Amino acid sequence: ALVFIDKYTQIPRFLSPIVSFIHSIPDLCKDKRICDYIHDAFGSEEKLKMTILTDYFKHGFDGSGDDGGSCIDGRLTSSWNWTSRIAKKEYYPALMLSGFQGFDGDFK
Repeated sequence: ALVFIDKYTQIPRFLSPIVSFIHSIPDLCKDKRICDYIHDAFGSEEKLKMTILTDYFKHGFDGSGDDGGSCIDGRLTSSWNWTSRIAKKEYYPALMLSGFQGFDGDFK
């Protein structure tokens, strides 16, 4: 039973950094150089937010982690798979500018 409960405690480990990043975008845009980068690369702050959220909701729940176990297992594994590929995403530099340090550690 404790293993089952532990699966659900993993959810904040990948959602907290995403939420923190989304919330940090307006503060990032207080720096003109970073704001120019965001607007040049994504078109707007809102489009950057939608880019990461669309990517996560498209791939974080796609079932790519399904190994024949429970539905939640496959979805959690899909989300972890998504986190392991984050460094290859077009929005990764913006994520790093927000102070992102990873999905496994202290989420300030």
